[in-house]
Amino acid sequence: MFEVLAEPRRREILDLLRGGERSVGELAERLPLTQPAVSKHLKVLREASLVEVRQDAQRRCYRLRPEPLMEIDTWLRPYRRFWADRLNALEQHLDAMPDISDGKDDDG
Repeated sequence: MFEVLAEPRRREILDLLRGGERSVGELAERLPLTQPAVSKHLKVLREASLVEVRQDAQRRCYRLRPEPLMEIDTWLRPYRRFWADRLNALEQHLDAMPDISDGKDDDG
């Protein structure tokens, strides 16, 4: 899953699909990619279960599947707490430090 999400264009596609279902052509219009390139990324996203496709006559419409992302979010939760604790400790340490003067007088 992380390997799939590591590709920036795939994340851009997911960001666009957050707004709702879109066809391959609509996605290609909004991205600096050709339609075949968008289709290849969508195939990878579909195989990872991050998007699902609906056939509408000649068009294929894609929509986001949030469930796999919720699994990642659940997995990341303890790491967020870890970093929040570390950042809070750093903030407390910095607040406790004396202000460092730049050596100049207040008069200029």
